[in-house]
Amino acid sequence: MSQILILYYSRHGATAEMARLVCRGVEKVSGMQAMLRTVPEISTVCEATQSSIPDQGAPYVSADDLANCSAMILGSPTRFGNMAAPMKYFIDSTSASWMAGHLAGKPAGLFTSASSLHGGHEATLLSMMIPLLHHGMLLVGTPYSEPELLSTTTGGTPYGPSHLAGKESNLPISQDEKNLCIALGQRVAEIAKNLSPG
Repeated sequence: MSQILILYYSRHGATAEMARLVCRGVEKVSGMQAMLRTVPEISTVCEATQSSIPDQGAPYVSADDLANCSAMILGSPTRFGNMAAPMKYFIDSTSASWMAGHLAGKPAGLFTSASSLHGGHEATLLSMMIPLLHHGMLLVGTPYSEPELLSTTTGGTPYGPSHLAGKESNLPISQDEKNLCIALGQRVAEIAKNLSPG
């Protein structure tokens, strides 16, 4: 089974739920398996240490996960039009993977959640693309052949699925948003399968 790494950071739970939906899409493709991982919180005042295993949720990502995946789908809440600091902190630590070319030539997708409809969904997804391009990854979006992109009144972009979380970050993920998450997982997995040798 080829593994698709779904790597996310979630503060209020919506991005984690989106990650699980992306996993469902991946696992619709025969021979492909979703590998769900997260990144630890970071401290703003001092160097913090975390247990190597989180108290709940997905395990923390490792360098081996990057080296051994067939594709990666990255998810983060929107923070002023950019990814959240814990995700950026992790990506900034991937120089060894970059030098080894572990992600080069592999498909990549993105998803995000934001508090407001015009709160930087697309800017966040575009900013998350930049380090993946540096890693040599092949970006996969959500095309307009997905009908939800033309009908959604919540989240959804051609750069990747998004979720409108609301001012209190408590709005449920809409059916359109769910469908787009599943579609992205399936699309990335299909492309990874087509690119895999043999």
